[in-house]
Amino acid sequence: MRLLVIGTGSIGERHLRVFQHLDRCDAIAFCETHPERRAEIARRYGIPDAFAYTDLDTALSKGTYDIAVIATPAPTHLGIGMQLADLGIHQLMEKPLSLSLDGVESYARSIAEKNLTVAVGYVHRAHPAVSAIRREIASGRFGKVLTVSISTGQSFAQLRPAYRDVYFAKPELGGGAINDMITHMYNVGDWFAGPVSRLVTDAAHQALDGVTVEDTVHTLTRHESGAMGTYTLNLYQHPNEVLMTVVCERGTLRADYPKQRWSWMTDPNGAWHHEPVSVPDRDTIYQIQNAAFLDAVEGFGEVLCPLEDAIRTLKVNLASHRSAGGSGWENLLT
Repeated sequence: MRLLVIGTGSIGERHLRVFQHLDRCDAIAFCETHPERRAEIARRYGIPDAFAYTDLDTALSKGTYDIAVIATPAPTHLGIGMQLADLGIHQLMEKPLSLSLDGVESYARSIAEKNLTVAVGYVHRAHPAVSAIRREIASGRFGKVLTVSISTGQSFAQLRPAYRDVYFAKPELGGGAINDMITHMYNVGDWFAGPVSRLVTDAAHQALDGVTVEDTVHTLTRHESGAMGTYTLNLYQHPNEVLMTVVCERGTLRADYPKQRWSWMTDPNGAWHHEPVSVPDRDTIYQIQNAAFLDAVEGFGEVLCPLEDAIRTLKVNLASHRSAGGSGWENLLT
């Protein structure tokens, strides 16, 4: 397969590196508008200058591609996606899908009509602890999901020191903790408990230096299944951690990222049963996600986050913003 990576910021570079590691593409090209960055990426990954393009139109006029990664700012995703769909190119699109619902239906219709594969980069579905819990829920072993609680936080300034100078600082480009961070947790909650029916969000800028976008989010959800959800995130605590707890009718499941394990308990006051998972670095979950995308393109297996799931998560993002702006509980079923 021939791959085009569109945008080589930190996430686009990661995708390029991961696809090289998977070694399943016959050729890899990329687009990068900034000359210094373009030269740096080409040198770092041994990409010939002839495959390092200044813009998408040039890349599409000089080459043909089977698959593409869209790693540009969120407002450009659907426009690029439509352009690629017209050429019959399968797509791995970074999250969030967009910043509004404008154009979503027409994009989805075009993808369906052309029978293209689209995966959206909600990469936490690829974490082995998360996928294990999803598998157990789907098996019915633990019964119906009753509550989902997801808590996450990190020292964002240390982990992403350039945050002031990139899209994160600009709401119009998809910045802020709702669109950039907690959207991942909303997506996982949807995977565990089904679509969100209503929610209320409190969000604010509390501590992160040099920006005004929200760095703290607290959201309560009700799901169509009847499950209740709690999602909390901050971008300034010292530990980098994600903790997910799913309480079901016949047991409790937990994913603990720092301890690299998932666990379950089936007896009141009983013992936890722990299952280790291997996530040696952040590229690992991208390798799992991107390999699943390639499998789906080749006709076996499924993408981890299909377009329809990402559309639901986009609706949750938008409702969360409205609620945080003062609207209170938002009903997603209307």
